Amino acid sequence: MEANIIILIILVISVLGKADSVSIATAILLIIRLLHVDNYIFPVLNKNGVFWGLVLLIAAILVPIANGSITAANIKLNLVSITGITALILSFFTTYLSGLGLKYLTLQGHSDVMPALIIGAMAAAAFLGGVPVGPLITSGMLALAMKVFHRAS
Repeated sequence: MEANIIILIILVISVLGKADSVSIATAILLIIRLLHVDNYIFPVLNKNGVFWGLVLLIAAILVPIANGSITAANIKLNLVSITGITALILSFFTTYLSGLGLKYLTLQGHSDVMPALIIGAMAAAAFLGGVPVGPLITSGMLALAMKVFHRAS
């Protein structure tokens, strides 16, 4: 019962904070619990959910390449531009940090910080117009770096 209340609180906060992805994920988890199928679904989600979520996210990001909107020439031009080089460096760094974070949360057993991470993401979505999604962080860091770089030049 306590887990349902906590999940419901997160759902309400995420709806009020306009963190749609968190709202949908939380609602799905609450429905799974209320249908009493959590003993079957949660172990599978716990073991494979992050992997399959990343697969879907990366597939969505790669659609412009797959549909031909981004060509080899576009990639070549981008990789030799200051924006492309900065994107490459930031992506390298944030991917490394994401790996460290995933190990910290899962292998090292610090999943207790997850509520704080979710609340921070929801607050950023509500008050700063942020989007609680991992790879978009790299884009946000890139945008900030480009803003700083263009002011300095």
